[in-house]
Amino acid sequence: MPRNIAFAAALIPLALAACGTPQERCIARNTDEYRTVSSLLAEVEGNIARGYAWEERQVVRDRLTQCRDYYRDDEGKVRVGYSPCWRDYVDTERYRVPIDPAAEARKRDNLAARKAALSDRAQAVVSACREAYPEEA
Repeated sequence: MPRNIAFAAALIPLALAACGTPQERCIARNTDEYRTVSSLLAEVEGNIARGYAWEERQVVRDRLTQCRDYYRDDEGKVRVGYSPCWRDYVDTERYRVPIDPAAEARKRDNLAARKAALSDRAQAVVSACREAYPEEA
């Protein structure tokens, strides 16, 4: 998944939580740790399945572009012109990182246990939020 799409997909729940119903906001506010652990578990399982992890780094590159130049013409008026110039821009680059399968398996097991422990609390919170803020059909 391209980085921009992943970033937009991560923002959608935040935007929906900000403008959702009181019940949805209650559920989102009280199940954030469960959702975070679930997300981390999915990432670790993906790393194990692929055999490597992804990391990102910022890289500064040059780009040839048009720059605005101001100059005075023969009559003394300020004019605008354009000329080619080099500009720096920052690009985000993803790269593969080797993993230790044993360490990733331990991490997966710990996250799965934590998710199971949080699951009961999350279900109770969802039920409580549904009772406190019933939605009309």
